[in-house]
Amino acid sequence: MLVTIDKNDRFPMPSYPNGWFQLCYSDELDSGAVMPLSYFGEELVLFRGEDGAPRLLEAYCAHLGAHLGVGGEVKDNCVVCPFHAWAFDGDGQCTDIPYAKRIPKKAKVRAWPVVERNGLILAWNHGDQAVPSWQVPEVPEFGHEEWTEYTTRRWKIRSHNQEMAENAVDSAHFRYLHKTQNIPPTEATTEDHLLVMESPATMTYRGMPVEGRIRSELYGFGFTITRFWGIAETCLVSSATPIDGEYIDVRFSFMLRKTLAGSAIDDPAMLEMVAKKFRQAVERELEQDIPIWENKKYISPPVLCDGDGPIGLFRKWCRQFYVA
Repeated sequence: MLVTIDKNDRFPMPSYPNGWFQLCYSDELDSGAVMPLSYFGEELVLFRGEDGAPRLLEAYCAHLGAHLGVGGEVKDNCVVCPFHAWAFDGDGQCTDIPYAKRIPKKAKVRAWPVVERNGLILAWNHGDQAVPSWQVPEVPEFGHEEWTEYTTRRWKIRSHNQEMAENAVDSAHFRYLHKTQNIPPTEATTEDHLLVMESPATMTYRGMPVEGRIRSELYGFGFTITRFWGIAETCLVSSATPIDGEYIDVRFSFMLRKTLAGSAIDDPAMLEMVAKKFRQAVERELEQDIPIWENKKYISPPVLCDGDGPIGLFRKWCRQFYVA
């Protein structure tokens, strides 16, 4: 089969699926701070009001188009334009023009729903600007005294959210791209916006095999929780936020259970070292995927064989994240 690849036509699905997507970490946005961002093919401004709540608006002032995130300031719970001091609240409505007797009805900008959870600030993006129909969950490991704080990594990858998420159900690639000892059997189930996958995982510690398992929970294409049990108990919170029609902003946030319960290791220092090597192995696998993602084209329908994993189930689940 001959496939001609056009860099602007690798993926037939919309570039911006519906769902929750990470904007930044909570500790990157101080009270009263203003942050310019580029996501969903838009220029955006994220700011934290004096009440502590984050808010996200389109960046360009409805007046004469100044960028609210470049020189803008927070006053009360509004962002104030640096050009003429028009103030916009978290709903995008202009609430004050200091030199005008009345505020024009059209003085508003688009606003996105925002939540702050698990040390992350996330926005709901929807093709029809519909209100959120589901939420990302609390991650009980985050902030727990038995778990470490996040260790983070970040990549900018030329791909599509759906293509990257499909890797999780592509069982055979683990053997041939990542050189695992075998093709891991994968069980996948779906319920509305949630896809859950579980696989056994055999690891080696001090020359002895240790049986473990992996469980991934995909909440749409933007937010995933992956837990690993075996040599060490770890939790990975990963996010993938579309920047434009070409690139995705990917973040990994790892946590390690500090106690020895649930671990095959009886020495805390050794536990930390093994967990670090495991984290580096997961990061290395992602970096092995990048050349594939950045140079492949979405094939629909694909030619599948037995042993490929639940790719058909995954693609059926994906349809709900696009506007019909």
